[in-house]
Amino acid sequence: MGKFETLVATAAPMEARDINTDLIVPGRFLRRLREEGLGECLFRDLRFHEDGTPKPDFVLNRPPYRDAQILVANDNFACGSSREYAVYALYDYGIRCVIAPSFGDIFHNNCFKSGLLPVVLPEADVADLRAQAGTAQGKPFRVDLPSQTVTGPDGVARRFEIDAFRKKLLLAGQDEIAFTLSHGEKIAAFEAARAI
Repeated sequence: MGKFETLVATAAPMEARDINTDLIVPGRFLRRLREEGLGECLFRDLRFHEDGTPKPDFVLNRPPYRDAQILVANDNFACGSSREYAVYALYDYGIRCVIAPSFGDIFHNNCFKSGLLPVVLPEADVADLRAQAGTAQGKPFRVDLPSQTVTGPDGVARRFEIDAFRKKLLLAGQDEIAFTLSHGEKIAAFEAARAI
């Protein structure tokens, strides 16, 4: 997982509400090893016909959005089961930030463990950003974690909230385990002192 600081990238709009984790990565791919990559599984049944050909109307199959790194979603994004593969599929595809009015709780927590930034903004702001993504035709959005702002092509910076510790981990490119291991010497010293 890489560091997340500032992302300047194309944003893809997704209008549907309640996109669940089974739509993000269908259950039949859950036996796949993470090392094999899950990007091609992302929104598999929404992106492709049964014969494997792309559905031209799906947003990530349209030319302005094929390389999008930001997803501007709707309410209750990634609700449903607690599969970490939903985050893995987004990350492996190239999505680094999802903006929505609300997320499934477990998905929201899992994002931080894999370096994907979930941004919660008021519904009206997200609707405006989705509209801008739809008309911008690839003009970049800016997600700035240090200042906690999202700026669309209109130039308006919208501030979002994030837990300070989670922000620190994303900026460092660490999950909780890596953070703990980075304090190995202090942990060893503490354990040695307790043994006396």
